Amino acid sequence: MIGIFLIGTLLISTGLFFNKNSAINYALVACYTILLWVLGFYEYNHLNTIELEYFKPDALGILLIFAMCIICIPAFYHSYRYISTHDETPRSRGIFFAALVMLMSACSMAYLSNHIAVTWIFAEITTLSASALIYHHRNIKALEGVWKYVFICAISITFIYIGILFLSLAMKQAGIEDMSFDSIMAHYDLLNLFWLKLAFLFIFTGFTAKIGLIPMYTAGIDAKDKAPAPAGALFSSVLMNMGFVGIYRVYAVVAHTQIQHWASVIIIISAVLSIFVATVYMTRIKNIKRMFAYSSIEHMGIVMLGLAVGGIGVYAAILHIILHTFVKPSLFFQFNQIYRVFQSKNIYDVGHYFKYNKAGAIVILLGFISATAMPPSGLFISEFLIFQSLFEAHYFLILILILILLTMIIWGFGSNIFKLLFTPPLIINESKIPRISPWDSASQYFLLALAVYLAYSPPTIFVELIQNAVKLIQ
Repeated sequence: MIGIFLIGTLLISTGLFFNKNSAINYALVACYTILLWVLGFYEYNHLNTIELEYFKPDALGILLIFAMCIICIPAFYHSYRYISTHDETPRSRGIFFAALVMLMSACSMAYLSNHIAVTWIFAEITTLSASALIYHHRNIKALEGVWKYVFICAISITFIYIGILFLSLAMKQAGIEDMSFDSIMAHYDLLNLFWLKLAFLFIFTGFTAKIGLIPMYTAGIDAKDKAPAPAGALFSSVLMNMGFVGIYRVYAVVAHTQIQHWASVIIIISAVLSIFVATVYMTRIKNIKRMFAYSSIEHMGIVMLGLAVGGIGVYAAILHIILHTFVKPSLFFQFNQIYRVFQSKNIYDVGHYFKYNKAGAIVILLGFISATAMPPSGLFISEFLIFQSLFEAHYFLILILILILLTMIIWGFGSNIFKLLFTPPLIINESKIPRISPWDSASQYFLLALAVYLAYSPPTIFVELIQNAVKLIQ
């Protein structure tokens, strides 16, 4: 099925790129959506089966594939709405949708990859497809954003490649030639620990550009700000998930060796610094899209804390990243409507959103509650479990520090959100405000409700898949 999916992706992307008829373009997008869902169900029914030698749909990959299947529908719909409200040429529309398809396909293959080198290849493809989306507006700011993204991601990809070379040296002593994750895991006790340390350090550092952590988090901030909001929604969800998968699979190997504690310390340092950076910027920033982007960095830091501390934290980390996949895109999708009303992303230019778009304003309010993990947010459950794991592991100082930082984030995030919702804007021409249909916010209500449902009343199969994914480490 993976071969069919890859061929179908190439054909659909080519059709989107060269075709100028809007009806055919949207028909191709619909075909891709169906193809992605078929892939998800097929891989679920063939769990842990090797395909094309380099792919294996394990529990973690299946969870993230289905999360992408759900997100792709509102992503394509809001992309259509974005295109229809902007002065787009057939060529720019085709490039935009072709890049979306390539980005989601590359992330899908990275989720299912059972080989570190194949994961690296698809990580590079995400860089190329994301670059096309960032440069969509074809202006100076977009050009600056795409060059920053390409430059930082090029360094990160190089780091991953160097890490793979060090990993091959670690495997050489054990006589392992197959670099599949299954093979490495089966021979973890024979790996050279010195080279394994270097491999983990470089691979982890490289993937921080994708997941959005210190030291290479800056690539994602500019990407989410400069790209159209539907693309930013994917950058804050499925692309970050791809970075998580890369780190998770390598850490799963390290977790069975004597250097687990060392690797956990590296992850904790990066996570705490990432949350600190997010706090500093979110208490000062006035750009709405960048505020959402820094919120994603905060959540990835929390995820990494759960992964590194272990215990119930690993389960909570996977749950958190799934729930975040639904919560954060809802805010980016809603930004499309905010921009249509105010024609600005600066917090000083907006206000009284409840007056101009009640359905959208409620989404922003619920999204704020969800993104800050306040009850009844689904993220409250996963964050509580991560804090519990920190307490049980006796990381008391880190726990106190994180709680203080998150409190500051709530204050900074909340002050901007409530200004957007309730404070009158300084200058606005109400006669030019377009009427926005409440149905444009329907997808966001669904995503936020889904996050609550999966947290408080998860289906049995959902819990079992997370538990199976946890077994890779514990």
